[in-house]
Amino acid sequence: MSATLAQALAADFQQRFGYAPLLVRAPGRVNLIGEHTDYNGGFVLPAAVDKEAVFAVGLNKGAQIRLVAHDLNETLDLDNAAEIAPSDTHWANYLLGVAAQFQLRGVDVPGFDCVFAGTVPLGAGMSSSAAIECGLAFALNKLLDAGFEKMELARVAQFAEHTYAGVQCGIMDQFASLFGRDGQVVRLDCRSLEYEYFPFDTQAARIVLCNSGVKHSLASSEYNTRRQECERGVSILQQHYEGISSLRDATMEQLEALKGELGGTVFRRCAYVVQENARLIRACDCLNAGDLAGFGKEMYGSHAGLRDDYEVSCAELDVLVEAAQKAPGVFGARMMGGGFGGCTINLVAPDKVDAFIESVSKAYEEKLGLKLETYQTTIVAGVGAVVEAQ
Repeated sequence: MSATLAQALAADFQQRFGYAPLLVRAPGRVNLIGEHTDYNGGFVLPAAVDKEAVFAVGLNKGAQIRLVAHDLNETLDLDNAAEIAPSDTHWANYLLGVAAQFQLRGVDVPGFDCVFAGTVPLGAGMSSSAAIECGLAFALNKLLDAGFEKMELARVAQFAEHTYAGVQCGIMDQFASLFGRDGQVVRLDCRSLEYEYFPFDTQAARIVLCNSGVKHSLASSEYNTRRQECERGVSILQQHYEGISSLRDATMEQLEALKGELGGTVFRRCAYVVQENARLIRACDCLNAGDLAGFGKEMYGSHAGLRDDYEVSCAELDVLVEAAQKAPGVFGARMMGGGFGGCTINLVAPDKVDAFIESVSKAYEEKLGLKLETYQTTIVAGVGAVVEAQ
């Protein structure tokens, strides 16, 4: 996929600007388990997938920045690279924000040209924005010989999103795009940023995303409420126990002991986070043992916790997970992302994928009258240069 797209972008770039570009691909990501744990200092388990953003980038020996969104057939030109500022063009801000972060780190960013396109479905929770940021960050790092390590590039991309796109995201999406490995998932400790790889047998299971096609307006306000409820839980725990800086440090025994003081809602929120971290650790043990059924069981547990204790699921997501449980060849399923809409992530035996899509689509339409969009993905390596096709 990326090779043909890269060829098209290289041709477009050459035609517009008259010289040969550096070609880069940057994958989107899925998170297999570990939801709402990131801002609680916990663990996440993302993987880079074969839906990606592809870039043709070059230094133009002038001061201009010329950006081209190939898919949209839109362009944005900036006269002077020394005067980067947020623009009214939404997609361009992800790129301009990256260049601004290089400047903030003392790198002189000269004029450059960039043509990009992508296959990451928008609004599916696969982090198309992180792919766009990481792809340009990788390209500029290489072209300018800036010498930034991958973790620094992840921070560049994350802060680009904070400052130019106005989204206060964690580092998981950018991390996954840059650090992905073919046939492996990566466990990131969101507190220390230490990470570890685990094998994922891409021959034994495909990753199928089912897009509910809905996004309830609750999502952002409820997200902030959940953060506050977790913080409230931590502050109560800190009054009784030493060494608790986040829910990562809490145990179920401690929560049970303070159930009355925490109150039902805060207790359930905290219990979900503590249990989700434990589920993720067990899930990684299952991967080491090649036990996909065991891994899937933890995914189902994750969904139940998100539905009942964290209360960020919705009818559409619940119908999809329930239908997946009844479908043939499914190891596990759960909602993925912040909640109140978006996708479910399903691990499906390769020879059962078509039957799975058919049965879940049918159930979704029968129960809710909604058409289902699905995406099949597999795990790939993180951001890198595309070897030029001759």
